[in-house]
Amino acid sequence: MAWRRVSLVGLSIGAALTLAACGGSSEAVAPPTTTTTTAAPVTTTTTTVPPVTTTTTTIAPTTTTEAPTTTLVDVPYEHNESYFFTSPDGAFQCGIIKLPSRTEAGCQGSTSPVPPRPADCMVDWGHGIRVENEGEGAFMCAGGLVYTSGDAEPDPVLPAGSKLTELGYSCNTTATAVTCVNDETSHGFTVSPDSNETF
Repeated sequence: MAWRRVSLVGLSIGAALTLAACGGSSEAVAPPTTTTTTAAPVTTTTTTVPPVTTTTTTIAPTTTTEAPTTTLVDVPYEHNESYFFTSPDGAFQCGIIKLPSRTEAGCQGSTSPVPPRPADCMVDWGHGIRVENEGEGAFMCAGGLVYTSGDAEPDPVLPAGSKLTELGYSCNTTATAVTCVNDETSHGFTVSPDSNETF
């Protein structure tokens, strides 16, 4: 009987060892692996593009032209079938006049240089210059003012850049000079305070 007990005890120990082997493990179980993914920070780059500015420059074309010559209505200048005017600077009294035997255009006032006085001139010399129906322009010998209407008021100014054409003559003005020409012969003169020319 005693022997059977030992066997049972042996069986009991064997069964216990068998159960221990089947039901558990003496090794440590590793915890599950956790993977953490960290997203890289998002970088936003903002580029500011300046607005495009278009500048248009318009350059006026350069044109070189002479000042236009204005032909004036002759009514303010007319007096007894002749035409009288004052130069723009007031230095000369001028006229296109009709005489019984001829027509002429001339101006009176101080100019320089003056040619020598002719031997036959006994009155005022060098203060007048004119052009007649024939021949070139020339200085005149005169005893008084010829190219004036005789009105109490000065004769009207022929503005600079203007032209008066009457009785076959044309007179043009600048700020300081007067040029009168016989339209048929092309002879005439230009006169100003500091210069003169006859042609």
